[in-house]
Amino acid sequence: MTLAQWFIFFLVVQVIHFLGTWKLYKKAGRQAWEALVPVYNAVILMKIIGRPWWWTILLFIPIVNLIMFPVVWVETARSFGKNTTTDTVLVLVTLGFYLYYINYTQDVTYREDRSLVPKSSSGEWVSSILFAVVAATIVHTYVMQPFTIPTGSLERTLLIGDFLFVSKFHYGARTPMTTVSFPMVHDTIPKLGIKSYLDKPQLPYFRLPGFQDVERSDIVVFSWPVDTVNKFYNLNDGKYYHKPIDKKSNYVKRAVGLPGDSLKVVDGKVFVNNKPLELPDRARVQYGYTGVSKNGGFNAGNLYDQYKIKQLSFVQGNQFFIPELSEESAARFKNHPNVAALERFIRPKEDKDADIFPKGSASLGNVDQIASVYIPKEGTTTPITTENIPLYKRLIEVYEGEEMGNPRKVSINGNQVLLDGQPLTSYTFKQDYYWMMGDNRHNSEDSRFWGFVPENHIVGKPVFIWFSWDSNGKGIGEKIRWERLFTTVGGSGQPVSYFVYFLVALVAYFIISKIIKNKRASKS
Repeated sequence: MTLAQWFIFFLVVQVIHFLGTWKLYKKAGRQAWEALVPVYNAVILMKIIGRPWWWTILLFIPIVNLIMFPVVWVETARSFGKNTTTDTVLVLVTLGFYLYYINYTQDVTYREDRSLVPKSSSGEWVSSILFAVVAATIVHTYVMQPFTIPTGSLERTLLIGDFLFVSKFHYGARTPMTTVSFPMVHDTIPKLGIKSYLDKPQLPYFRLPGFQDVERSDIVVFSWPVDTVNKFYNLNDGKYYHKPIDKKSNYVKRAVGLPGDSLKVVDGKVFVNNKPLELPDRARVQYGYTGVSKNGGFNAGNLYDQYKIKQLSFVQGNQFFIPELSEESAARFKNHPNVAALERFIRPKEDKDADIFPKGSASLGNVDQIASVYIPKEGTTTPITTENIPLYKRLIEVYEGEEMGNPRKVSINGNQVLLDGQPLTSYTFKQDYYWMMGDNRHNSEDSRFWGFVPENHIVGKPVFIWFSWDSNGKGIGEKIRWERLFTTVGGSGQPVSYFVYFLVALVAYFIISKIIKNKRASKS
């Protein structure tokens, strides 16, 4: 939906509210017109039902408002004496339209002094759980979101089994675009395996102000731009389903290219604006290595502990291949008494891979050799030709077309590029784009395979590892990576665990709380 469509929808909602409640406003001692004025009518309604004015804010926060609207409907009915279980059920199943019945057919009396305290322990539990969900949803959506590292694309910087907190406020929280969704889950309701949201209606993209921009070499969580699903959830019709932006799968990679950069990969090394990419000292880039063994091979059990080698396979005779190994570990392993030769695997420049962006004959190269590519920046204009249109076709049609509510069609007629049937010789970008890559260069599905990441797909910045689980460890003592608990993702030098400090603070909190509680009890 466009902004104009949303404005019309908002006005329609105001009219529906006015028609269903204006008599109730009058019976509460207010004026009928107060039920019609947008936002103000919500503030007045909070006064009528005896709730704080700031509840009005919750009504305008996507997802949170799905919880708050039913609460307000029920509270309105109860403020006019309709507080039986039947009344509550009718309010909920009619999506609030039961208030029309009360407004026009019932001779009700406003209960100004009704008690807001739950009349039973179950009611108190429901109230507590409800607002815990509201608070958690606000934090999850706008402040901090938990995230798990599912793949090894950033090893050894981030490990499979790391549990992160991802900051939404560093780059500015992206407000939900999907308006009807199950709280605090992503695209699927756990255990049920069913879709957690409705595709429509959709809000326009909006991001709250952040206190920093995405910087080169930042580790970033983003919505996977090309996320489409075949046999979506319980559907098995062979079709591909396009997810809304904020319901696409979350990926985590390193931003190696920023808007306006020119980027290339030469022999596996990234160059930005013709300069080698500078990485933070905690980054541990990994590559594939080939080698030759001697003296009967290796003791596989010691390879990980000493050299961080997770997998080594012999391909022919005494020739072996290691799919992921850091340069530091490779330098050490090269001195192993059973290693005759070891060198980094590099695919030649002429070896084009059809799976590399933008696919097919237009491929930029292979995982080790990416031809120079311009990363689009908002407001800049680039010439469009039949040669470079494969790079920007999806950008124009999808990221700045379909996903912005303005479907476009790019086609080629002879030596001419057409946009919606009209000649296209240049294009001005409507948003920023990024080039994301994993530190595990030979084991990462990243921008080399699917291209640019639009700015409106950025989710947040990983800032903290609160837990880490090694599924290959023996026993719980080895499975928990104690040295990674409560460590920061960014920073320089070796990560420092703040787990002990957390435990001390937690114990101190409980002791102080107990002392305060005892003092209050003694005074009473």
